[in-house]
Amino acid sequence: MFDAKLVADCITAGRGILGFVMIWLGFSQGEDALPVVVTLMLLDWTGDFVDGTIAKRSRHPRRTWIGDSDVYVDFFMSVALGIYLIAAGFVGFALGFWYILGWILILWRFGLDRNLLMLAQAPIYLWLILTALRLIPESGVWMVIWVAVAVTINWRRFSRDIVPKFIHGMTSIWRDRHT
Repeated sequence: MFDAKLVADCITAGRGILGFVMIWLGFSQGEDALPVVVTLMLLDWTGDFVDGTIAKRSRHPRRTWIGDSDVYVDFFMSVALGIYLIAAGFVGFALGFWYILGWILILWRFGLDRNLLMLAQAPIYLWLILTALRLIPESGVWMVIWVAVAVTINWRRFSRDIVPKFIHGMTSIWRDRHT
């Protein structure tokens, strides 16, 4: 029998596997793998875009470990991408090291807060897009188009749910730090 939740969980798990592939590509093929990594990230983003929608269509709605771990898979993918970018030489080792160390300390201090995890990911994804635009412009443009389409499709949720929750969450972290 078809189980939408199982399909969604498989997509999420598959996204995690893509992260290991990117790390391997960084060390084995370096900058030559950039077109493949761009494709893998587009697959990852698409999987992340659809897995929740698929899960909500399940006839047997339930919570699963992998479904509850989606934000950690997202974070792992950005870390894997960061490792690829460092291993391939697109980011200097020192910059990558200090960025990762900085976020380790922030997350150690404040915990694995969803908002902090999202904030840590953004510069890594931006770096990939800028690198792709510079070195393989047609792929970089497709990434920009993908992001624009995803934001457009999700504009209501993005503007009424995601951004306000992010701002509220970051404000709460800041306020808690100063009390």
